[in-house]
Amino acid sequence: MVRLPPIHPISRLRGLSLLLSMLVPVGLAISPGNTAAQQTPQTAQGGLIGPLENTAAAAPFGPGERMEYQVRLGRLRVGEGSLSVEGVERIRGRESYHVSLRIAGGIPLARVDDHYQSWFDIQGLASRRFIQETRQLRRHRFRHFEIISEEGRWDRLDHEASGELPTESPLDEIAFLYYVRTLDLEVGETYELHRYFRADRNPVTLHVLRRETIEVPAGTFETIVVRPIIKAGGLFGEGGEAEVYISDDERRLLVRVESRVPVIGSLSMRLKDVRMGRPLARSGS
Repeated sequence: MVRLPPIHPISRLRGLSLLLSMLVPVGLAISPGNTAAQQTPQTAQGGLIGPLENTAAAAPFGPGERMEYQVRLGRLRVGEGSLSVEGVERIRGRESYHVSLRIAGGIPLARVDDHYQSWFDIQGLASRRFIQETRQLRRHRFRHFEIISEEGRWDRLDHEASGELPTESPLDEIAFLYYVRTLDLEVGETYELHRYFRADRNPVTLHVLRRETIEVPAGTFETIVVRPIIKAGGLFGEGGEAEVYISDDERRLLVRVESRVPVIGSLSMRLKDVRMGRPLARSGS
C-alpha cells in the first residue's frame, strides 16, 4: 500500500445531494489564453490582495473557475450542480481560496437545494473554514466550522461544539476535491489518506483501477478510474462499487462519477460545461 500525505475521506454521502458534493471537483481543458500566474487576484468582494504566485502551491485551478454538471438517475436527468472558485480571501491572516458548490434537483417529492462553501489556504491547501446549508425534502440544515490549524482544533459555531484536529493540514469535503486534483495517481496502486479535519472519518482509501476513454456532455476524455472507500456507510462505504473518473493529464479533472444506490439504482454526475480560471501557480511550473 502506498501512503501519501494525508487527505480527508469523502464524508458520508447521502443520496443525490452528497453524491453531487463528491462529484463536482472538475473542469474542462485549460484555455491556451490563460496565464501561468495571476499577479493581483481579486477577493470575492473585489479588493486586490497583491502578488501570490511565489507563495501559492502549484495547482491546476484558480480564481474564476466554474464547472457545471449534469446528474442522472439511470437514463433520467434529475439535477444539476456547479462548483466555482469565487476568489482569494484572507482568513485569520492567511490568503485562502473561497470555493462554492451549489446543488439543485431531485425527483418528485425528493428535491434538494444545497450550498457548500469552503475556504482553504493557497499555500498548503489546508481548510480554514467550512459552511454547509442544505434543504432536502422539508429539512433545512446549517453547519459552520472554523478550522484553526495553528491551535490544533476545530470549532462548530452553529452548535457550540469543538474538537482536536488529527493533522496539521486538515481538509473538509470540498477542499478534499481540489486536493485530489493535485495528486499523481498510478494505475494498480492503492493510496491511504489521512487529512479529514474530524479524526473519526479517517482514513479514505483510493484504489486506482484502470485507464478508460469516456464521453460526457463536455466532450471526450482519457481518464484514470479510481474507487474510493471510506470508514463509513453511504455511496463510498466499504463494499461499495463507486467509480470516479479523473482526466489522465496534468489537469487531473474529475469528469464523471458512477455509483449504485440501494433501491433507486445507478446514479451519476457528468461534466457539462466549464469556464476556466487563472491558476496562481501551475502544476509542474
